[in-house]
Parts: sequence; structure tokens; C-alpha cells
Amino acid sequence: MLISGSVCAQTPAVFPDQFHPTDPLKARIGQLLFYDKILSGNRNISCGTCHHHDHGGSDGLSLGIGEGGSGLGPERTAGTGEDKIRKRIPRNATSLWNLGHKSITVVFQDGRLEISDIYQNGFNSPAEEWLPKGLNTVISAQAIFPLVAQFEMSGNPKENEIAGAIHDRIDMAWPILAKRVRTIPAYGEMFVKAFENIDHPAQVTIVDIAKALGDFINSEWQSYDSPYDALLTLGRPLPASAERGRQLFFGAANCAICHSGPLLSDQKFHALGLPAFGPGRTRRWDPAPRDVGRMGESDDIKDAYRFKTPRLRNVALTAPYGHNGAYPTLEGIVRHHLDPAGMRAVWTPDLAALPKVPWLETIDFVIQSDRLEMARQAEKLDIKPVHLSPDEIADIVTFLHSLTGERAKKGRLGRPDSVPSGLRVD
Repeated sequence: MLISGSVCAQTPAVFPDQFHPTDPLKARIGQLLFYDKILSGNRNISCGTCHHHDHGGSDGLSLGIGEGGSGLGPERTAGTGEDKIRKRIPRNATSLWNLGHKSITVVFQDGRLEISDIYQNGFNSPAEEWLPKGLNTVISAQAIFPLVAQFEMSGNPKENEIAGAIHDRIDMAWPILAKRVRTIPAYGEMFVKAFENIDHPAQVTIVDIAKALGDFINSEWQSYDSPYDALLTLGRPLPASAERGRQLFFGAANCAICHSGPLLSDQKFHALGLPAFGPGRTRRWDPAPRDVGRMGESDDIKDAYRFKTPRLRNVALTAPYGHNGAYPTLEGIVRHHLDPAGMRAVWTPDLAALPKVPWLETIDFVIQSDRLEMARQAEKLDIKPVHLSPDEIADIVTFLHSLTGERAKKGRLGRPDSVPSGLRVD
């Protein structure tokens, strides 16, 4: 039974058939590869390091510590000696929940990967015409880009053959990674068994690896069994505080202007005026460590400082919040949405979950000393202030907790104890 009413009419329920189909055998390979450091240049980090089950598919940090770091989550350190990190990951590790929903056509916080035939390979992506053909979903396509990102997984030039190949051209590294995987006998056998197009391990390509990763991410991180989903599909009432928060969310608080649709995201880009810090996602001509968001992909000044609206299922599991993880709590990010300028003015650096990295501390917050850049960011704002009482804010936070699914707390395949490469699993 679907509930009716003007409030909930804005939020269709999520059902299994709305996701891209997955194959259990492929998903099992993807699970192992997701946690296998064999896919990183220096064999020291996996997808799961920054999107771990223990942290709701994230890493618990404002800005992650990628290749060269050690440990997991908030305890992760920045490495030592020649292996130490050269900069923090510029953005917060994004949620994987419901990424396999068929409605999603654009991914990453700046939308730099989207379904398109502009390059005749199915996608508009940073790899342009060099993205291999045959990738069947946007979720499989996105899975292979962290593998060739210097500070995320590939490492620095001259450190390994992956980083060196990327220095020549982005697609040069993918065949090397595919060979690493298929020459491990256990992986080779699994690919032959799971893929109809593969008769021998030598046929495994990065496209097959991407499909396996995509099937795992899609099946593992589906979520539509929260108390809120039970309200939508069964008419089961929420607790009183959560119900009040729901009414505010879709009513006076204006949250649903952007957090709409079945995934509670309009999948568009908006400027929230979040406090700025970190290395920024700079382009070659950027004069400062800033992050211009969607404009970095579109080159359209109208898109400056706009970031993709996040999906909200299991949001309570994926702190901290914002494109750079500026707020450690749901209350903080809700208050920012209600009063962006006021919250930006009182924000302090200690709110950022940044593991100590002494050699980077001088630049972690240097962007805040750039008066003109701060003025530009403060001026670009797509949300209007709304006054709510502390009790009303608490009700909205309670509603957001009602978006946590039951299976999200347990996982499906979960984290493997070991992987075929024999490398340690984080």
C-alpha cells in the first residue's frame, strides 16, 4: 500500500526493479576486487579503504587520506618517508547508497561523468574518447576512475607502472591493471565462470573488471527498507518526532526543493556556501586551492561552487557532511542549510575531521585568507534562510535517522576476510 497525501506524493517509493540488474557471480568478484589493493598502483589501498562497510560506505573523514596513507577511517595516518601523502583527497568520500538506481545518469560531485554519446562510447567522462567501449552502466564506468587518480589510488609518477602509464595517457593504465588481475589464478577462474564473453583469463579487460565492481556496488549498497520506506510502502507510521521532521522536511524547511524524488535528490547542482578548506580540486590555471564544483567540468561560470545534491538513504551512517565534510553532525549540516551565511561565519576549523598531517597544515585552511575568493563563494548561494526552533531542527534530524535501512546495518556480502592477491584487507 502506498500512502497518499500532498507531502508524500513528492517522494515515490524505491523498489528493487528500479535498479540495474546484477549477477551474483560478477558481484562476488566485485566484492573481492573492491577490497583488493591489487587495483592500486603501489598495492597499498583499495576502493574499500575509503568506502568501507564499517563506515557506512565512507571513511569518516572530511577529506580522505589516499594512496600512501595507512590505517582505516578516522585512525588513518598520512604515511612516512617517501610513501607519505602529498596532499589530502580534495573532497569528502561520497555515499554509494542506491548508486545503481536507473534514474542516475550523472555521478561525482561535479558531474564529471555522465551518460552521453559525445565520444561515441556511451559517456562524457574525463577519459573522453579513450574510455573503453562496452561499459554498460554509469556505475561501472565510475568504478574505474579512482584507479587512475594520482592521490587516490594510482600513486605518483615514477613510483610504479600504473602511475607512469597514466602520465602518458589516462587509458594506458587500465590494461596493466587488468593483466594484474587476470594473471591471479583465482580471479581468472572466476571471470571465466561469471562472464559469457570470457573463455580464458587472458580475455579479461578493464571493462569486465568495471562490470564486476559495478555489480557489487549496485547490489551491496541498495537500500529501501528504512522506517521511512515502510511508511511509503506499508503506511506504517513514523515515531512522532520523525513524523514532525518529515512534515518540516517536505514543508516549511524547504529541504525537498533539492532533496526530492525517490532517492531524495534532484540530481542537480547547487551552491550551499559551505566553509572552504583543503587543497581544492584545482584546474591548471586556478590561482588558489579552491574548488569551483560543477564549473570545473562545465567551464560555465553559472555553475561555480555548485555541487551535486546527495542522496539521503542512510545519511546518518555517512558523517561528516558536505562536499568537503565541513560538518561532523547531521544537526550541523541541517543548521547550515537553514542559515548558510550565519553558520559559515561561526564555523571553526576544529569541526573538520582531518587527521594530523604536519607538512600540509600550512595549506589546509589557507584558502580562507583569500578575501576575494571568500567573497565569491559567499555570494554564490542557491538556498534561502529559514528560521526553525531547536526542537524543529531536532525533529528533522530524527527524520533523517529514519532513512537508515535495516540491511544497511548488516550489509549483504560485506567485507571479505581475504582476497585472491593475498594482500592485506583493510
